[in-house]
Amino acid sequence: MSQDQPRRPQGGDQHYGIKYGDVFDVKEDLASKNIAPRDAAAMQAAENRVLGQTPRGGPASVMQSAADVNQSLGVVGHDDITDITRYQGVNVAERAADGRRVIAEAVGGQVVGGYATRGGGAAAGGRAGQGQDISSSPAIVAGGGITIGEALEATALTSGNKPVDMSDAAAIQAAEVKATGRGQVMPGGIGAEAQAAANLNPGIWRDEDKTKLGDVLGDATDRLPDDKTVTREDAKRVVAAEVRNDPNASPHPGGVAASTAAAARLNQKAGST
Repeated sequence: MSQDQPRRPQGGDQHYGIKYGDVFDVKEDLASKNIAPRDAAAMQAAENRVLGQTPRGGPASVMQSAADVNQSLGVVGHDDITDITRYQGVNVAERAADGRRVIAEAVGGQVVGGYATRGGGAAAGGRAGQGQDISSSPAIVAGGGITIGEALEATALTSGNKPVDMSDAAAIQAAEVKATGRGQVMPGGIGAEAQAAANLNPGIWRDEDKTKLGDVLGDATDRLPDDKTVTREDAKRVVAAEVRNDPNASPHPGGVAASTAAAARLNQKAGST
């Protein structure tokens, strides 16, 4: 840690900074820890060892962006590492399942991301088996501000295998309207596709045949004619839409609302909004 930067306690006990619970669906002690630079470095090393690369938009990329913001805020130092990462470690594990290579990434035993590959091409979330390399997924770069499209694509990473339901469609439509500023859902856009999927999925017997969030959101930034940096107001609108249309009146962990809210928190702490 440089001499002109005040020393802060390690382990993420500060009230400020981006914590694991802000960007990942984790619980208990890990959720309250500020993401530190050496946490991100450890995950990058593990990804490179197993995947041969650090996927854009993957857990290591998100952790690095968060750690950069935390370091700029002074809540962590360049050489800081959380106690959970120090003593419990990070892990990137792979296994074979149904002809696919399934990869799960974890911090302190809690899963923070997953991928599946088939036929040599890696896919993020629900897009498994479509031959898209995970390196084509967008990076979440805190310095430039996370856009609504990027937040939606992040959902394809965290919850890509979830069949689209009415709450997902409502949240996607709200996000699309905020991104484009057009005041309505675009014909043929991601909001319309999500609504069609939500209408059709209940009549499809097998989950594997249903349209998933990853199918709709994997290329969201390319399909949005306009995009914008996520603000707290945008996130509130998306969360309200998802909750209002959910039978349990609660957002889905790692879903559209959660990803949008996490992006808004990242942007606010980075000073992008």
